[in-house]
Amino acid sequence: MSDQEATTTTWQDNHNRYRRHKLMTKELADTIPPLYANDGADDPDAVVARVKLFSPYIGWRWYITEWEAETGTCFGLVEGFETELGYFDLTELAEATVFGNVPAVERDLYWEPKTLGEIRRESRLAA
Repeated sequence: MSDQEATTTTWQDNHNRYRRHKLMTKELADTIPPLYANDGADDPDAVVARVKLFSPYIGWRWYITEWEAETGTCFGLVEGFETELGYFDLTELAEATVFGNVPAVERDLYWEPKTLGEIRRESRLAA
């Protein structure tokens, strides 16, 4: 282990007291490539989303393909008003609540990693 790895801290889900699970576990975090790892991919649709987050209240979904472990900055596919690739902040999603203290964003505990192409095809079929 290098000195850099020894001093690296991992984002902590300090906002899960009302949620029965964490938005990001160490095990999941270890499977997600760092930011820019897929930059310039020959086929962007072949990039794999390792984590799916969703809001049952607004219908948005966030698929994490890359992230920065220290800050919780993520990159991936966002299905909201539009479906697009972009950056989002895991801390902001973890802190979002509705009806007082009900967490607005959850992690799909049954999610199996899929490519962005698979996700887009399934979304089109569901629409």
